[in-house]
Amino acid sequence: MNRLSYREYAWGHDELKPISKSFSEWFGLGLTLIDSLDTMWIMGLKEEFAEARSWVEKELSFDKNVDVNLFETTIRILGGLLSCYHLTGDQLFLDKAKDLGSRMMPAFKTPSKIPFSDVNIGKGTAHPPRWTSDSTVAEVTSIQLEFRELSHLTQDPQYQVWTANHHRNIRKVLPGKYDGLVPMFINTNSGQFSHKGVFTLGARADSYYEYLLKQWIQGGKTEDELLEDYLQAVEGVKKHLVRQTGPGRLTFIGELSQNRFNPKMDHLVCFLPGTLALGAHSGLPPDHMDLAQQLMETCHQMYRQMETGLSPEIAHFNVQGSEALIAVLQPADRHNLLRPETVESLFYMYRFTKEAKYRDWGWDILNPSRILPVS
Repeated sequence: MNRLSYREYAWGHDELKPISKSFSEWFGLGLTLIDSLDTMWIMGLKEEFAEARSWVEKELSFDKNVDVNLFETTIRILGGLLSCYHLTGDQLFLDKAKDLGSRMMPAFKTPSKIPFSDVNIGKGTAHPPRWTSDSTVAEVTSIQLEFRELSHLTQDPQYQVWTANHHRNIRKVLPGKYDGLVPMFINTNSGQFSHKGVFTLGARADSYYEYLLKQWIQGGKTEDELLEDYLQAVEGVKKHLVRQTGPGRLTFIGELSQNRFNPKMDHLVCFLPGTLALGAHSGLPPDHMDLAQQLMETCHQMYRQMETGLSPEIAHFNVQGSEALIAVLQPADRHNLLRPETVESLFYMYRFTKEAKYRDWGWDILNPSRILPVS
């Protein structure tokens, strides 16, 4: 399939299905197209960008009866539109972003101010997932950058106010926090953590930690409470979750469940090397960069040690053996969702250190055949 396949088989739809030469929908809002706008602009693909902009102008409408996930829609569509506005200065993208942001406000109208996970952008209604009254901590704490920026650009404080309210609630010393680490779920009615005693930097908690640092930087490094929470969390990670394999010494981040350690690391955790490096670059302790470099090597090995050259969704590490090997993978983990965490971390590491190996590792991920054994 060439680069025109999305244009030919899935134009304006959420995702391309390359084998069947068709498409699938999640929200019906052109996710792939909007995700790609800033990339096309940066890469100078002017003809493709103009065509995509025309679709946004003429076809993209948020006035539709559809439930969308607040978090995914914020980081992918709202974030994509805001990024494109910053790059181009084109008012179209800011107008679309404001329309979408306003339509997602009903998600924040809960008893606890912890937002619902899903919102109907046409009806103006919101609700938790069908199976629970809980929201995922990572989702409700990883929308602030975009909404804060929307308030800044529109001079309308409502977007920042709503997101600040629930983040302030989580910052309280709620039962369940542990040395800066937070559980994975929070109840939208009570505002209290649920499923306590489980701590991970993987799915359902990961970007809570990432957004603490990035909000602090976004706010001009003036919001001390965000920095305090981030530094405390890093210390909690080092104290409770950092481990090493055998003599080969791969450093990894495990999970804690009811005080029992599990040497399991999601690919999602590979956001952490880049985040630690960004913090060190922003004046935080130098040992953050040391840990970043160690974890970057591990994330690289999660690709390198696989026959396909692609990381599994989850890796289990061998802390007993004589080699720095990833243990046998679970059948359910033997897939790669093209997640961006490792590549983003490699981008930060190369920019801050100028070490060519990080750029080379990124190229290996893009072209895994370069590192596969030749038969």
